Amino acid sequence: MGIWTALLLALLPCCSEHGFPTATIDVDGNPVRVEIAADDELRNRGLMHRDSLGRDEGMLFIYPDERRRSFWMKDTRIPLDIAFADSKGKILRITSMRPFVTKPTPSLYPARYALEMNQGWFESHAVEPGDHIRNLPEVDAR
Repeated sequence: MGIWTALLLALLPCCSEHGFPTATIDVDGNPVRVEIAADDELRNRGLMHRDSLGRDEGMLFIYPDERRRSFWMKDTRIPLDIAFADSKGKILRITSMRPFVTKPTPSLYPARYALEMNQGWFESHAVEPGDHIRNLPEVDAR
């Protein structure tokens, strides 16, 4: 584990069973418990090799800057939706990703955050581009 990951773990109140720091964020009025991936090691691992993701749970990828991002589903078994957001938490794009697909899914716009949720979660909660993610954790993303 890198020094930045260890520092991040020490600063956040708790960790998931998978070793990720956790937090509760607000997605357009909906509380969501997220695992936080804020360094290269955790972002590269993401949700790979898991069989499920809890209801109203997700993974929040945090980057140190805003730029175009791409995600793929290599070794990821769970059908997911991803929301890309800018540095203020404004959702720019929401799209679906299928398990094991290695073709990149682009953000299309510069994004600092990416939130992965179970497929259909954003639609079932009427969350759309232009809505906001709030209570974003203050972490030193690397």
